[in-house]
Amino acid sequence: MEALVHAAVAELKKLLEAGQEATLVTWKYFTCKACGKSFSSQSNLKTHLRVHTGEKPFSCGVCGRSFRQRQGVQSHMRTHTGERPFECPQCGKRFSKQGQLKTHAVIHTGEKPHACDQCGRRFNLFRQSVNLKIHRRTHTGERPFSCRQCGKTFTQQSSLISHGRTHSGEKPFSCGACDKKFNNRNSLKLHTRVHTGEKPYACDICGKNFSQGSHLKMKTSFHK
Repeated sequence: MEALVHAAVAELKKLLEAGQEATLVTWKYFTCKACGKSFSSQSNLKTHLRVHTGEKPFSCGVCGRSFRQRQGVQSHMRTHTGERPFECPQCGKRFSKQGQLKTHAVIHTGEKPHACDQCGRRFNLFRQSVNLKIHRRTHTGERPFSCRQCGKTFTQQSSLISHGRTHSGEKPFSCGACDKKFNNRNSLKLHTRVHTGEKPYACDICGKNFSQGSHLKMKTSFHK
């Protein structure tokens, strides 16, 4: 700790001698012994440690789902209340999370400047480092997230969380048309097409439309 403080002071002196502003220099003193990641405060390190311990002290009062941070509960509650406070200025579509709005925004710009060095697949600006990192695991075979109950492994944490509901029986995603419940958002999205009649997947050979990509894949195999 003392060595880091001396290093910070030395860096500040260099900036001042060079005539540069030295109003904000961030040093990370608190390091996680499990993964080596460093943080600028002990409270941030304490929150991070829950990634390794699995501790989720904040629970939803409606469905009981637990979260590592209080903000997670606040954001999750919107799935029950239906609140969508974040609006796209381009098309007016609304979202329950700011991150969802940022992801949606690239639909209008079409910008995807980041490419996978293995296959060339491109990713947009928002969270590109995370998305690209997850994508690369399809090439390396890395599956760092493991289910404590059955040992099944996954490439990303969200898949592990969704899988965990097969053990707990939790189904937090409800259909507004028929009240049928699902353990993941994608299953709900596919189900809603039963009510809307949406069939976004079209066969290039015969022109028939399908509600799911897997159905289209099965259909095209019949043409071969």
